[in-house]
Amino acid sequence: MKSPAISVVVPLFNKRDEVGATLRSVLAQTLPPVEIVVVDDGSTDGSAEVVRAIGSPLVRLLVQSNAGVCVARNRAVAEARGEYIAFLDADDCWEPGYLAEIAALIAEFPGCGIYSTAFWVLDGRGRFPVPCPDRRGVVDNFFRDSAHRYISIPSASVVLRRVFDEVGGFPPGMKIGEDLYLWVKIARRLPVCFSPARLVCYSKTAANRSAAIYTPEACDCSFEALYDPAAPIEEREFIARAALGKALVLSAKGGTEEAARAVRTFSFTRTYRRTLRKVRVLNVLPVAWRTPVLNFYNRLAWLLAKKGL
Repeated sequence: MKSPAISVVVPLFNKRDEVGATLRSVLAQTLPPVEIVVVDDGSTDGSAEVVRAIGSPLVRLLVQSNAGVCVARNRAVAEARGEYIAFLDADDCWEPGYLAEIAALIAEFPGCGIYSTAFWVLDGRGRFPVPCPDRRGVVDNFFRDSAHRYISIPSASVVLRRVFDEVGGFPPGMKIGEDLYLWVKIARRLPVCFSPARLVCYSKTAANRSAAIYTPEACDCSFEALYDPAAPIEEREFIARAALGKALVLSAKGGTEEAARAVRTFSFTRTYRRTLRKVRVLNVLPVAWRTPVLNFYNRLAWLLAKKGL
């Protein structure tokens, strides 16, 4: 059976120390992609030179002024030739069998909008699993089954190019939660397929992860606008999770009113009451306290999660 045509798109911003290993992990795939489209989004640290030094005919480098990760990904997709688009952040890596497993999923479970696998988290001390479904195949209910588990993250997901174009791609200007925003729009239209094989390594250690360098967004899209009060409760809860998780970061950076708006809109949640309470507590603290308090909580939660608690 003919393998699906998969293009890999890599948005790049100041990842000089990581992007070489990322691209080599793609070139080491047992099933190679048709191309690797890298969009350097205004890097200032020589990242583009690392990409050029790879010297593979599969790698195509595009350079633009800094416009954000959504614009970089959308441009890469627009330039890509594949029927399927594999996303990979410039500091994450794939195991050699990742694209082969994605191709097997496409052959066994055709007609899905997203194909994803489980992944490892790298935190500088080792790699650790995170909660994911344990069943291979079409997910029964993406929104319900994502509660407290990870089904799709960008570096472990491949999307059908046609549906990506139909829903309009990533929301330009959004810096936090842009992947969840896209998953909602796709999962409303088509099923999602998942493999529990852990074939991706997601790095928590990079200095310029979007949540670490947040500045106010200039975006016409929002989770409040995406929310449909008439939708099934599972979908509404998923959007609440995305919006409240984003509100934590907004509040920590001083976005008090934005966070308060999310609390007002998504106060109905039952699945994510803990996150709702965290946003409410954080939002009443002095702004100078919020980031240290949130960082402490997140470090403690990660340590407990690693111990299975």
